[in-house]
Amino acid sequence: MTSGIRPIDVLLQRAGMRGHQRAPSDSKEFHEVTKRDALRLLENDVDRLLQTTEPARRPALQAEMGRFADLFGRFLQEEGPALDWNKIQKLPENAVMNYSNLKSPKNEQIRNMLDKLVVIKLNGGLGTSMGCHGPKSVIPVRSDLTFLDLTVQQIEHLNKTYDANVPLVLMNSFNTDEDTEKIVRKYKGFRVQIHTFNQSCFPRISREHFLPVAKDFDVEKDMEAWYPPGHGDFYDTFRNSGLLKKFIGEGREYCFLSNIDNLGATVDLNILNKLVGEERASTPFEFVMEVTDKTRADVKGGTLIQMENKLRLLEIAQVPPEHVDDFKSVKTFKFFNTNNIWANLSAIDRVLRERTLNMEIIVNNKTLENGLRVIQLETAVGAAMKCFDGAIGINVPRSRFLPVKKSSDLLLVMSNLYTLKNGSLVMSPQRMFPTTPLVKLGENHFSKVKEFLGRFANIPDIIELDHLTVSGDVTFGRGVSLRGTVIIIANHGDRIDIPAGAILENKIVSGNMRILDH
Repeated sequence: MTSGIRPIDVLLQRAGMRGHQRAPSDSKEFHEVTKRDALRLLENDVDRLLQTTEPARRPALQAEMGRFADLFGRFLQEEGPALDWNKIQKLPENAVMNYSNLKSPKNEQIRNMLDKLVVIKLNGGLGTSMGCHGPKSVIPVRSDLTFLDLTVQQIEHLNKTYDANVPLVLMNSFNTDEDTEKIVRKYKGFRVQIHTFNQSCFPRISREHFLPVAKDFDVEKDMEAWYPPGHGDFYDTFRNSGLLKKFIGEGREYCFLSNIDNLGATVDLNILNKLVGEERASTPFEFVMEVTDKTRADVKGGTLIQMENKLRLLEIAQVPPEHVDDFKSVKTFKFFNTNNIWANLSAIDRVLRERTLNMEIIVNNKTLENGLRVIQLETAVGAAMKCFDGAIGINVPRSRFLPVKKSSDLLLVMSNLYTLKNGSLVMSPQRMFPTTPLVKLGENHFSKVKEFLGRFANIPDIIELDHLTVSGDVTFGRGVSLRGTVIIIANHGDRIDIPAGAILENKIVSGNMRILDH
């Protein structure tokens, strides 16, 4: 779990306040009774919420709330976030395959391979952290094309080139569903079948009394009382949508799942060849996680470990405090998870049928606008790795991990560092080395997309840039070139205008520099 909260501590405190005197508070029996009480109270509260919905919607919502109660029950049973560090085993030699050892498929086999694939994009996030309204997937990232436009272009190009029929599936949340449904209509004439389904909508729980803060099931009326429970919810909701059964029935074997804001997550034919082509193993790999070499910028990212003879994902939240430095070490843990995942559809079906899906719970603490402190219980899609047979990591090039989380990432993908080819970003051959520059733009002046765009007459030439730090009120004229390490700092109350055509190479610019029209 990602929080210092131990559920039992809150419950004991609450039980004490209610005058429960069944047994000494440290007894095992008392703990169990208190947990049962908490679960019963939550289930009663959820039943009360269900009574506020129309009878026709109730059965589906009842199943969804049953999954929520299961998650809450597991949360109550967990003693804390940390795993037993001493149980971590050395990664076996064959646990992580090197991408460079994969073979390309023969052209005549590609269509057959693609017909066994489904592409799934996680599309539940909003663009609010970048100052945008609506789904993040509709933020323009390059040549006025959005994340969703680029995804559709990539898959249409595959389908046209190889006369294939790879479907695109979007997992939406209640935050993004309505807007996405309107937007996907514009792709009607494209050679891509688009399917959508919604992940669950769970009630946020008060941190004080462990009960839902929602007064009724009118989500629209009180959006803050509800949340989408992380991308680990994919497995259940994908099955419940009927799409898992449909695709297995069509003879499809694998899904390729990734975040829609990772512009490097394109269908890779060499990986697909290893899974369904001539290079496929005699025993299928049921779960493949793309990992890439960890750099100092990625020290908090999840990594792969071997534990109890199973390959699994280890997140920083599960690490005991005394081992956090070990976890961050690039020498000890060389890889981190890109969240590009290839999973066998029949194996997903089996794991769900046999009820062996077990993902660590992430406890996310939030404070609502009204000051109410809540927790939301989430799971991560990669945490299911240990539930599958024949799980493996593939160490892929860094180019397959190109997420756009901040305006600094947007600067990279909008620049001449990349060219756009059939919806995919390809690094310019003029770049001398394959790593991307490290870019840090000040939160106060660059964090919102509109603000960020207003500070550049056009995006600078960064082909030869290694490191850029910009802080304060800074603007860039047209045709600026940044090379090597460039640091630009405008102190509070000052402003720096970088003039049009300026070439800054290994420079520190500070103070105040204004260019005024006359």
